[in-house]
Formats: sequence, structure tokens, C-alpha cells
Amino acid sequence: MDPLPAKRLVLAACRGDVPEGDPLLRWVGELAGIHQRLLGCGEFVPVEVERLRAGLVRDIDLWVARQLPPAPGGARLHTETLGMVIDRLARFSASAHAALAGTVDLELWDAWERLAELAVGYEDLTDEVSSGRRRLPCAQ
Repeated sequence: MDPLPAKRLVLAACRGDVPEGDPLLRWVGELAGIHQRLLGCGEFVPVEVERLRAGLVRDIDLWVARQLPPAPGGARLHTETLGMVIDRLARFSASAHAALAGTVDLELWDAWERLAELAVGYEDLTDEVSSGRRRLPCAQ
């Protein structure tokens, strides 16, 4: 069994469909909720919201580090932690759904294309990490 959730589960959590007892997907849902609220904030992000978001990213990274075996020495290093990638997935998901609803001024096609491309990238990354071909930066 793969310790990292499939992209369909992560995208479902971004829409609020979070299964009971899965801390990672619960944090994904919380990140998506933050990004939904931030859509109306413009450039200003309250400090406490940014701290909460950063804390969730860190929680994800620490959880992932505990779930995965150490990567082999030859595994290539990814540039972002999984928490960072999931945070962007949550942001892109919030933007795509808001564009679909017409509540933000975004090009609908562009918003969904960005989300789809990052979701495929997430799937590729989790496959590479799980198989030992790629390693993630340390979650400190």
C-alpha cells in the first residue's frame, strides 16, 4: 500500500471531501479552505492566516517524512517539499473552482489547466518518491 494519497483523493479533499481518520487529507482540506478565504483578500494576507498555512505545510512535511522509508543515496532531490506542492494544489484548486463559479476574475481555462498540470506533477512526484527514484527536501 502506498503511504501517499492518490491525486484523486487530494483533489477531493480540496473540494471538502475528507475521509475520517486521515490526517494528511484533513490538512489538505484545511489548506484549501484557507486558500478559498484568501481569494477575496487581494495581496494582503493576515499574519495569523499565513502562520496557520505554513504550520499546515510543515505538518504535512513531518507526517510524510515519518511515513516514507529513507530514500536511497542515488535518488534525485526534488526542489520542493510535498507540503509545498500540496499547498499549491490547494491554491490552484480554490482558484479553479472560483473561476468556474465566476467569483474571481481568472481565465477559466488557465485556472483549470494549471490545476490539472500540477495534479499530474503531484502524481508523478509521489510515484517517484514511493519507488525511491526521488527524495524530498528535509522537513525541518
